[in-house]
Amino acid sequence: MKLQEKYNSEVKNSLQETYNYKSVMQLPQINKIVVNMGVGDATTDSKRIDSAFEELKLITGQSPIKTLAKKSNAYFKIREGMPLGLKVTLRGDNMWNFLEKLIDVTLPRVKDFRGLNKNAFDGRGNYTFGLKEQLVFPEITFDQVKVVRGMDISIVTTAKTDDEARDLLLGLGLPIKK
Repeated sequence: MKLQEKYNSEVKNSLQETYNYKSVMQLPQINKIVVNMGVGDATTDSKRIDSAFEELKLITGQSPIKTLAKKSNAYFKIREGMPLGLKVTLRGDNMWNFLEKLIDVTLPRVKDFRGLNKNAFDGRGNYTFGLKEQLVFPEITFDQVKVVRGMDISIVTTAKTDDEARDLLLGLGLPIKK
């Protein structure tokens, strides 16, 4: 929870000085973190979605939701309603704990890591990046992993512009390239 304390004590003050907000309610903050994991090979083996479910549950500390196919596609052998991925929305204490673990433990374990892409903002103050494998998380045991999977992590903020969001995330210590 030290990251949340850092936000309240340091980051809020620096953002207030930089952008001269009239009210403290205008200060950008993190709303939620969404973690998505695609499990496209679940079309051939339904047990793969269960193993990915358990791995994502270990990583986030929260039970994921299965995302279902909206339309059938014969070429990819997908039927409507078939589970194709997993999604977790983190808020509150779970969100702060996950972000702290991501910054302090997980990202330094990524091979050849030189920082996150500075252009991954969506224009509305939200930041999305991907990880190529789930093995960088300390909860995952290498021997128990059958398939290496990637995941997308979206950090949703209340910032109005990308610059405000960038300053918020840099202030929290997210390693974004300059």
